[in-house]
Amino acid sequence: MILSPTEFILYVADQQAAQNFYAEVLQLQPALDVPGMTEFNITAHCKLGLMPENGIAKILEPAMPHPAKGQGLPRCELYLLVDDVNAYAGRAKKAGAKIISEAAPRDWGHTVAYFADADGHVIAFASAERE
Repeated sequence: MILSPTEFILYVADQQAAQNFYAEVLQLQPALDVPGMTEFNITAHCKLGLMPENGIAKILEPAMPHPAKGQGLPRCELYLLVDDVNAYAGRAKKAGAKIISEAAPRDWGHTVAYFADADGHVIAFASAERE
């Protein structure tokens, strides 16, 4: 049985810069902010964690490469259903996110905007209703 809350952790080059970016874009304050981990409560059952890549490398190496070697390679995305795609997209642009694809209706019935954060993590802001 999977227990709640579920947490997704992104490995980041600069914890403080990543925290500032996600706080601005998500309009949330961290629920936890200690050296080595920042957490945001996305919903009551889901957290977003930000962990310095040098910290996690101590656990991963030598079994896996250092996370810095994979920066900028799209391997997954953070897909967030939001109430206003354009508001989130605007904050992402203002915070310095790289625009991948502007908000547009997609074949699966959502309007989605795609961005990348400073570490190259893909973020999608989606609305179940076409905007």
